[in-house]
Amino acid sequence: MKSELIVDVQPTEIAIAFTEDGRLQEISREKRDEDNYAVGNIYYGRVKKVMPALNAAFVDVGYEKEAFLHYPDLGDSFLTMRNYVTRAMSNRKHQPMMEEAEKGKKPGKEGTIGDYLQVGDMLLVQVTKEPINTKGPRVTAEISMAGRNIVLIPFADKVMVSQKIRKESERKRLVQLVRTILPTNYGVIIRTVAEGKRSAELDNELKILLQRWEDTVHVLQHPEQTTAQKLNKDAEVRLVSEELGRTTGIIRDVFTPDFATIQVNDRQVYNEVLQYVRMIAPESASIVKFYNKEQPIFDHYDITRQIKTGLGRIVGFGNGGYLTMDKTEALFSIDVNSGSKKLYEDQEENAFQFNLLAAYEIAHQLRLRDIGGIIIVDFIDMDSKENQQKLYEHVRKLMNSDRARHNILPLSKFGLMQITRQRVRPAVEMDVTEVCPMCQGKGKVQPTLLFTDTVENEIEHMVSHYGKGLRLELHPYVFAYINKGLIRTLRHRWEWRYGVKIRENQSLGMLEMRFTDTYGNEIIHKEETDPDSKE
Repeated sequence: MKSELIVDVQPTEIAIAFTEDGRLQEISREKRDEDNYAVGNIYYGRVKKVMPALNAAFVDVGYEKEAFLHYPDLGDSFLTMRNYVTRAMSNRKHQPMMEEAEKGKKPGKEGTIGDYLQVGDMLLVQVTKEPINTKGPRVTAEISMAGRNIVLIPFADKVMVSQKIRKESERKRLVQLVRTILPTNYGVIIRTVAEGKRSAELDNELKILLQRWEDTVHVLQHPEQTTAQKLNKDAEVRLVSEELGRTTGIIRDVFTPDFATIQVNDRQVYNEVLQYVRMIAPESASIVKFYNKEQPIFDHYDITRQIKTGLGRIVGFGNGGYLTMDKTEALFSIDVNSGSKKLYEDQEENAFQFNLLAAYEIAHQLRLRDIGGIIIVDFIDMDSKENQQKLYEHVRKLMNSDRARHNILPLSKFGLMQITRQRVRPAVEMDVTEVCPMCQGKGKVQPTLLFTDTVENEIEHMVSHYGKGLRLELHPYVFAYINKGLIRTLRHRWEWRYGVKIRENQSLGMLEMRFTDTYGNEIIHKEETDPDSKE
């Protein structure tokens, strides 16, 4: 299976597409702004509310909504961590030694949040779930540093192994190996990809994670010495450690030795990705490629088309069947429809075969859209208990490759399948419909024959205001029309006369145009108004 990662870097966001054999499997968008409360970020926050009824606290980490900290998320080492942080903040000239940290009693399972936190307390917390809808981020006080092979947990003092490593001899080998290199007062979770890894590789990664923790403590003590801080109005509340960018985070989680290419269209992000791949897999550094072609990177790799066909409300899955997907506040519903086509004359067999086909697309859609929470699937009704069981086992098998934790229940007597899937980020939502750029939804447009005149007038106007060197993007059909001919095409005439570069962009509407500068920043044409005119 050929796996590829395509990274589209734009001025306001970074979009990352993960494909297998050319088919889009995951799409992620990350805004390039300062208020990015990503999973893994560590904050020095202040307790704003203690809620005994919820056995939880709300912590100010700089977001508009306070972060939610549940009592079980304090972790076994909460008091030890708090003692260490208190000591670090009381003497900022010296970083406390981990092996000298004062041990605290483990919070009991039946304890209450009020026994450990009061309003105004400062503590280190880490984001485990990004803000979703009206809710703030969810956080934990059990800090961890995630690497590709291992996860470092300060003060945990235990070594755990992923349950997906089945071989007992390998589990024992990894535990013994890690214990020989692990410093005092640190714990480790050994991830699945560590299976078969040698001591030198794990030791190198451990040193990197230990340095990240020491850097975090240093920033906690000396926020004035770094320019990477995002301070709240309350100067004490701040970000002290930022997780890897979404791009490198995805590489860390999905990277395998058989990865074919990682394509990036921005030089800075390309260098960051190249440096990270060299760190985790030096022999694979050559797969990181810088994309510098004229055609937009998502158009070149057919991502734009797959987004538009795969992220709508109605999604086809072959043989005339389709899924209808709807989101509500409480759950996500998926309705399976067979359309008008019949695969078999027998109604039961026909329903069973369509349900099997639908299951492939459902598993793909859950991963593609990163849907979390409760999912209800309304399959086509089947009377056979045997077929119902086969369908249930089929869905479970298809979901085995899903990295998010999930649980699947057998079909109910109403033919519904209930799925719960881990939600740590907002689901991918993209409006794949287009408002007519000519009529703005009014239903009447100028004659298509005159559109080229409109385009040329717009080019002339933009060049007169912003100078030559602009780039114009058009829908592929329009681009093909102005490119007709051998030499003196409309495209060549416009490029020569006005000094613009014209290219196609599949994400645009049929009669839509988009101007950008040489750096890729979009230029919006604002209509000029007469200052003496009245509204």
